Amino acid sequence: MTPREFLKRYTFDHRMVDGGYYSREPLAVEHGDHVGVVLFNLGGPRKPEEVESFLYNLFVDPAIIDIPLPAALRDPLCRYIARKRSKTVREEYALIGGASPLNEHTEGQAKALHALLEARMPIGVPVTVYPAMRYAWPSSEDCAASMRADGVTKVVLLPLYPQYSKTTTGASLVYWKALEEEGTLDAIPTTSVFEYAAHPSLVAAFNARIDEALERFPADVRDSVYLLFSAHGTPLYEMTKRGDPYCCLVHSTAQHIVEARGESRPYQVAFQSKVGPAEWLTPSTPHALEALAKDGVENVIVVPVAFVSDHVETVFELDMEVREEAEAAGIKQFEVMTGLNAHPSFIEALADVVCRQLGLASSTTPARTYPATERKLTCHQCLRNGEALCWD
Repeated sequence: MTPREFLKRYTFDHRMVDGGYYSREPLAVEHGDHVGVVLFNLGGPRKPEEVESFLYNLFVDPAIIDIPLPAALRDPLCRYIARKRSKTVREEYALIGGASPLNEHTEGQAKALHALLEARMPIGVPVTVYPAMRYAWPSSEDCAASMRADGVTKVVLLPLYPQYSKTTTGASLVYWKALEEEGTLDAIPTTSVFEYAAHPSLVAAFNARIDEALERFPADVRDSVYLLFSAHGTPLYEMTKRGDPYCCLVHSTAQHIVEARGESRPYQVAFQSKVGPAEWLTPSTPHALEALAKDGVENVIVVPVAFVSDHVETVFELDMEVREEAEAAGIKQFEVMTGLNAHPSFIEALADVVCRQLGLASSTTPARTYPATERKLTCHQCLRNGEALCWD
């Protein structure tokens, strides 16, 4: 399906917000089944020549960027914007090696996850893990073709976005459903992971990476290093008008990380990567750092809390652009946490949620969320749109 074809057929409905395109109930697996685990991710250009097409695919997607224009006007507009911005974005990628590191990390995550799952599947039930990039290769269509060739009979949709958002997991789900409806994707039994924002193994992986970042500071200041959790922002109306739970889930992840550390360390949540004139979730990461510097904070670790691998928005935006702004504002030592990538605890979190979706874990898929009263960390205009599933 071309981006323009999808643009013509796309209509927003509330399944974009609640993930209701596919059931979250576990699937029973039997001898002879072949399980396919689909890793939804954003994707990225693998070489400079792919930057413009990647940007176009991103900008033209109505599930992630709302532009009130018909397809006949939006398509050429997005092509123009992608062409104009591609030179600058290619320069950004050149500074980090010429391509998106997200692709290599996703492939590593898929390989590590496959190794864990293969050891946990029943005899006679093979499992294959398929990355499905929304705006780059391998695409959802590539994934569908591979699953058909492999004879997959049961599917687990697993987003590499711990916190559900209409603009990330939702955008992948609505496109996956569209491929099924047009016949590109076989309609086979499917279960979907909604979110795992507070999964204990995810939390453990974040804390292991934070500990690694703390080692970069002199021993005498480590106890006072400030944790700034930075998540990719979304337009504010996604939360206020559509009820997107993303902001709440991001704050839940940050709270669980801090609580698991068992220390009285200062921290807060901020949002990065704002584009366009619409109001976005606040505070922005640069503004938060500026305020911290004014308050006398000198040592900061930025924790990319909504990203599970290093990519352009961490290794370039945070570690280069935002670093420069933070140091100019007065931050003495600025460090960016290494992405989770294939950290064993993160892969364990992925394996556990997949096994639960297949009825293979000792615990079942969570039937409850944490009580709203237990989440103390909120944004300044929290609407309590959703609370994290309890994976304990």
